[in-house]
Amino acid sequence: MNAPATTSMPRALSAEHRERLLRIAREVSFPQGARLFEEGGRADRFWIIRTGTVDLDMRVPGRQPAVIDSLGHNELVGWSWLYSPHSWHLGAEAASPLRAYEFDAAAVRELCETDPEFGGSIARWVGEVVAHRLQAARVRLLDLYAPYGSGSPR
Repeated sequence: MNAPATTSMPRALSAEHRERLLRIAREVSFPQGARLFEEGGRADRFWIIRTGTVDLDMRVPGRQPAVIDSLGHNELVGWSWLYSPHSWHLGAEAASPLRAYEFDAAAVRELCETDPEFGGSIARWVGEVVAHRLQAARVRLLDLYAPYGSGSPR
């Protein structure tokens, strides 16, 4: 849940780009246990966590979904909205009561197209998030399913 500095929204985006993004946000809340999205579903929105935590999970045949990562304050929930075919690669569930900013993906993609500097900032930020999540997923899946775990010193 401790995201690297570049994946936290305030550190990844300039003040101007943060303000521009937050102008189109809608405040939402979810109770603990609420599903934000399911793997394979249509990725038409995303969130930035204000308070609470979200678990990202992955379907595993014959087992319960495996929790890949836990996200907290100022972290991006969902990146699939930015890349075609705009379908979720993981699932997400509120691990605690959640308050977040919600964004309409089409509106943000339009802003990115009309302002290349803003679009570049968003693309770099989301790319950093994707890289971080892929590494977290790799380590978590190795811990869960490899014969000797990830090999990380404990």
